[in-house]
Amino acid sequence: MRIQIILLAAILLQSCVNQKSSSNKNEVIEVAQYKGQQVTGVSVSHTGRVFANFPRWREDVENSVVEVAADGTTRSYPSERWNNWAIGKSISDSVFVAVQSVVVHNDDLYVLDTRNPLFKGVTDAPRLFVFDLNTNRLKDILVLSPKSYKPTSYINDLRIDEKKNCIYMTDSGEPGLVILNLSTKESKRVLDNHYSTRAETDHLTINSVKWNNTVHSDGIAFNSKTNRLYYHSLTGYNLYSVSADLLNNGDKEQIEADVKLVAKTAAPDGMIFDDKGNLYFADLENNKIQYLTPDGKINTLCEGGKIKWADTFSIFKGYLFYTNSRINETQNGVSDLTFSINKIKIEE
Repeated sequence: MRIQIILLAAILLQSCVNQKSSSNKNEVIEVAQYKGQQVTGVSVSHTGRVFANFPRWREDVENSVVEVAADGTTRSYPSERWNNWAIGKSISDSVFVAVQSVVVHNDDLYVLDTRNPLFKGVTDAPRLFVFDLNTNRLKDILVLSPKSYKPTSYINDLRIDEKKNCIYMTDSGEPGLVILNLSTKESKRVLDNHYSTRAETDHLTINSVKWNNTVHSDGIAFNSKTNRLYYHSLTGYNLYSVSADLLNNGDKEQIEADVKLVAKTAAPDGMIFDDKGNLYFADLENNKIQYLTPDGKINTLCEGGKIKWADTFSIFKGYLFYTNSRINETQNGVSDLTFSINKIKIEE
């Protein structure tokens, strides 16, 4: 009888352990939160440094770029001076004007400044500020060539291709992709107003409420193993890809002919590949984070109230970091809303 009791206790204990493991698998862990400051971008370095950005969609932006400490506190990055620009002030190459994305690559932080504050048009050429994370000093300024953007462009997100020594970017204001050659420092525009970069609808429906907007090519992800660039309009349901070789060396007809429909998906914002070839993206209309496997299956990583417009993703040591930008909830302002950076386990 005693042996049976011991065995039963062991079984119950193991069951509890398994239940705990299962419940923790998709546990959302908050990294930082911001009251009244709408965070969109996040990127984590290979040493674990966390950076975030706040777009100039309204006048009361406290910081454009911050570094997030382990306890969730933040500091202006690289300094307060870089972040002190406000509407009406003069514009220079030592201030952030309207930052949409931050991306860490190796030991550099790329800060994408749309130069389009309040969506009122491009004030001067969109650019990338590159900071050396070893010194926290400005390393380079990459200014887009005049023909690669338009007066109402909103250069949204970027990915870096080491083999081709270039940067790929999406334009969500005017449908198209931009490729910047890091050797020549020249940029060009491709798939301009192409069906694959245009929005497919003028609204999304979230929690039974219509969010009326038309957002073109937005999410972008580069698969270095297949050598293809993946991209997606925000108000749309089709994921496309195109050859990196042709983007860099092909002509207009060759590039357009190579565009492939990869999958029908939910409407997402940002996207990212992990080392296994899984492509992570949000289902904005259903408060989910999903991923497309290399064999074409779409799975749900997590869903529920802790996912509120999962905007941008970054991966570090088996965790998927994401921002809750709550874009659909901001019609009446953001002062009473709390935005957050979170992380969730994706690897065992």
